[in-house]
Amino acid sequence: MSDTDVTIPLRNDLTGRVAVVTGASSGLGVAHAVGLAQCGADVVVTGRRAERLAQTAQRVEATGRRCHIVVGSVTDLEDCARVVQETMETFGRLDILVNNAGDGGEYHDVVDDPPEHFSRTVELNLHGTYWMIREAARVMRAGGSIVNVSSVMALTTAKMPAAAYSASKAAVLGLTRDLAAQLGPKGIRVNAILPGVFPSEQTEHYSDRYKAKVIEARIPIGRIGAPQDAAAVVCFLAGDASAYVTGVSLPVDGGVLLT
Repeated sequence: MSDTDVTIPLRNDLTGRVAVVTGASSGLGVAHAVGLAQCGADVVVTGRRAERLAQTAQRVEATGRRCHIVVGSVTDLEDCARVVQETMETFGRLDILVNNAGDGGEYHDVVDDPPEHFSRTVELNLHGTYWMIREAARVMRAGGSIVNVSSVMALTTAKMPAAAYSASKAAVLGLTRDLAAQLGPKGIRVNAILPGVFPSEQTEHYSDRYKAKVIEARIPIGRIGAPQDAAAVVCFLAGDASAYVTGVSLPVDGGVLLT
């Protein structure tokens, strides 16, 4: 069967593939892991909180797919290598990498920003993404897909003192373009999503009144994103439905970047 004979629904089927999701202990990472499993993939979840990863694994396995847990940090090169090694030992392949691990950092005015805060945020959001791709690219075969999670803050500002976060997430876009060019000849695609406002540990303290103000001011579609909104786009970029898409930075923001 040629590529032109494959139906559109089959292009969204991830059965037989193996995905690694970093930062899968909370927020969008959980949604990405579950969404990929719902599309048929077996999933490796990794992050720093074992108990939360176990909860994610239960949700993945409830879909009927297999899940493997690796506790570690993407800022540790040995941990990154171990994630890939255990993926290959457990499943024998690695087809999809979702670089979700990240940190919004703290809010500091430029003149007061502690150097260690800026460095720590860049290390997690940018370096961690790069190290995971470096290890995954060693074993990933043609047809593989890498999805980096950036942010709308890479292209706009919420008028908050969040330079470390914005700069690191903007750097992920440059990383995505360069690695798409590098890995394209090997048949590996690299894309990024730019989430807008979603429920997360960083936004859970938002009051309903504040959320309403944000929606009115910045979100034309009229609501905060649901985790499944982002996960569905990740699944699209992970599979053959996007087989001719690489180097793209795709906003998933309800229109934030229009305002």
